Amino acid sequence: MSGRADSDTHPDTRPEPDEAPRDPAGPDAPSPAPDDDQDALPHGGAGQRHEPDEDTDPDGSRARRARFVAAGTGAVLSVAGLAAALLRLAGPAPAPVPAAYAGGAAVCVLAAVLGSRGRTRRALWLLIAGLMVMALGDQFD
Repeated sequence: MSGRADSDTHPDTRPEPDEAPRDPAGPDAPSPAPDDDQDALPHGGAGQRHEPDEDTDPDGSRARRARFVAAGTGAVLSVAGLAAALLRLAGPAPAPVPAAYAGGAAVCVLAAVLGSRGRTRRALWLLIAGLMVMALGDQFD
């Protein structure tokens, strides 16, 4: 067998159309009681109860906190980038330095907007990109 997910089984191993599928646990395996909660079993496993994760949050406070952190971090980094751009603009730094800080700050503003709208993964990557642009501007100095 090639191991590919889309590969088909060999014709000799397919069940006949009139043949019922066999139970993989075997014919002697006890069947679950009718009142067992099948949703509580992880991946359909037998004999193990699935404990509720502490990550599950029915009221959505984790998502709200992630949005708040992404928006807050983007806002703080954008203010820091703008302040650095203004300081570099007032000093004897070459022109690409304040432009890089301002560009990185603009990317962080976009990350803050996306983070506040719930696009926290994209906001994270934009925050990283904005910081990298600011660091590149610092290398020009």
